[in-house]
Amino acid sequence: MSATVTSIAEAPSHPQAATAVALAWFDGELVPADGLQAGLTTHAMHYGSGVFEGIRAYATDDGGAAVFRLPEHLERMRRGAEAFGLPFDPAQATGAVLATLRANGHRDAYIRPLAWFGEGGFGLDVEGHVPHMMVATTATQVHLNGTRARLGVSSWRRNPSDSLPPLKLCGAYVNSILAKREAKARGFDEALFTDRGGLVVECTGANVFMVKDGRVTAVAHDDALDGITRDTLLRLSGAQARPVPLAELLEADEVFACGTAAEVAPVAQIEDRRYGDNPVTRELAELYGRVVRGREHAWRHWLTEV
Repeated sequence: MSATVTSIAEAPSHPQAATAVALAWFDGELVPADGLQAGLTTHAMHYGSGVFEGIRAYATDDGGAAVFRLPEHLERMRRGAEAFGLPFDPAQATGAVLATLRANGHRDAYIRPLAWFGEGGFGLDVEGHVPHMMVATTATQVHLNGTRARLGVSSWRRNPSDSLPPLKLCGAYVNSILAKREAKARGFDEALFTDRGGLVVECTGANVFMVKDGRVTAVAHDDALDGITRDTLLRLSGAQARPVPLAELLEADEVFACGTAAEVAPVAQIEDRRYGDNPVTRELAELYGRVVRGREHAWRHWLTEV
């Protein structure tokens, strides 16, 4: 690869104005993001043999920025890499995330670390393929109090956990692409997975909660991702986690989806069932917004300062 590189040591130690040319961390160096290329024999391109995370950084009141629950994200990424036999060092990844944010001057940002098997042959075996890792960051606006989503129940089933572990493995997300395309073709914003027994699993990239008579319940299913935003909201709300049939979800007073990118997203509709106001969802969304920006002292240990 031919690209101008910047060592991590040269990256500024505090967030600043965003750079004109976006930089990405690639295999130990900061390089112009638009100069990176992958070889045609890249194993992950053919077979999805990679693992990724979606992480958020938030501007804090002191003028800096902090990454929300970075160790938990990278530990989940480590488990995914381990499933492939892909080398992954959480300490190195932590440094890469912080260096990339600093180099790009991003405060409110979406962070995408990706580890994958690269160049080699066309066989399924990963041995002999070059392992790579990158981190890219993009400036992003907060999505709290955004559009209330309309969900369509997918005819596709979520990858069963005894076939694919519910981690952020690249190839597994073809399942989400198919479901989301189907939902949008039917006029919905997002797809909702259920299993063959009628239990709710999750959305294509977000976990699901419901509210009934003021009580918050997290949908639990073995095939669903163990979401970090979901865990955060469980701790903040004291919600119960249990299996939820679709019929019960449709009778709820409120439904919301949650994830790193979605944050806390109220649901307006599932198929023909329309929901009214979302007061509990709104309250949780506001609390979550304070937590991720370090305004709730009891939860500041979840923040990694940039």
